[in-house]
Amino acid sequence: MLLDYDRLGLLKWPLVVICVLVSLFLLLPIVFIAALSFGDSQWLQFPPPGWTLRWYDELFHDSGWVEAFLTSTKIALIVTVLSVVLGLMASLALHKGKFPGKKLLQALFLTPMVLPVVVLAVALYALFLKFNLTGSMLGYVIGHLIIALPFSIITISNSLETFEFALEDAAMICGATPLQVKLKVTIPAIKLGIFAAAIFSFLISWDEVVLSIFMATPGMQTLPVRIWGAMRQDLSPVIAAASTLLIGFTIILMLLAKMVRKGK
Repeated sequence: MLLDYDRLGLLKWPLVVICVLVSLFLLLPIVFIAALSFGDSQWLQFPPPGWTLRWYDELFHDSGWVEAFLTSTKIALIVTVLSVVLGLMASLALHKGKFPGKKLLQALFLTPMVLPVVVLAVALYALFLKFNLTGSMLGYVIGHLIIALPFSIITISNSLETFEFALEDAAMICGATPLQVKLKVTIPAIKLGIFAAAIFSFLISWDEVVLSIFMATPGMQTLPVRIWGAMRQDLSPVIAAASTLLIGFTIILMLLAKMVRKGK
């Protein structure tokens, strides 16, 4: 094959160099911010003159940071559950349903992916002001759900592409009810797609900052908004510590998804 690595000869070394450079380009900012979080300088100085855990200690003893962390986690969990449930129902309807405007509806579901987030945020902010939802848990959940749901639909729909719907017919013939068919045949068969949708939905909500800035109030902020607000006031290494925890939590979830995929 043309792209067989072992048959590329000397050409494989430039590819290795490019791969290493791209990896460094992507990973260096993460390594940089992680190193700053352990530096003992009160400024974001690199390389750090010494090492300390002081900034993590300050982070965990600051009620504002802890509250922002809990708020982000709570919103992300709610968004994950709603995104998976609604994404599953929408994907099943798009695959098995036969109704006018199906293609148009499919395109509408994916609109939040191509629409600039700041445009969506301004529109939602204007709408939520009418209903007094800015700064509320419901406002955050609705906003994050709008941008997480397309990823959930795409992921679950991809799993349904390889699912044999004839298995559902066989189960029905054997006496299973429609609900039993979904719970014991369809969902177990596409469980990896559902799990991937849950991971994506959680991470999208967990990392969302633009839309959250429009939703935030002094009394309710997510962790990315808290980081953004702290950066505008002073460049304390506590920001680096919070960012490192945010990145670390994201990496753990990605590794968990990888392990589940390997163990399928």
